Amino acid sequence: MKIKLIDFGAPKERLPLRAHDNDAGADVFSPWQRTIYPGQVLKIPLGFGVEIPDGYVGYIFPRSSLSARGIICQLPPIDSGYRGEIHAVVSNVGLDGYDIKIGDRIGQLVILPVVIADFVTEKDERGCGAFGSSGK
Repeated sequence: MKIKLIDFGAPKERLPLRAHDNDAGADVFSPWQRTIYPGQVLKIPLGFGVEIPDGYVGYIFPRSSLSARGIICQLPPIDSGYRGEIHAVVSNVGLDGYDIKIGDRIGQLVILPVVIADFVTEKDERGCGAFGSSGK
């Protein structure tokens, strides 16, 4: 599937890039240098947008190497109709500050299929019981 990028100023070397052809995610890169302290959340502009087709959603997932250090990306959805600049929302849930440098890989863009639910208010025969209500 081809996903069109929208230019918001990222240099070519900081556009999403897969390390291997079959990787689920494409690395995204920091445009600036900053320290993220424990408990802090940064909204990092990535310098590009995406044209995601209907029936799909995008996420900036955490990188495993950073997650092991307590640096994680939150997962707000990138809807198919959104055409603005993409941001990585990065949190430090670790115990130490972490220095993000210009060009560091800070997350990975993943595009997934999504079911568009049609929510209704019709009654269902299923009850409200939970946590073992149907027996042992």
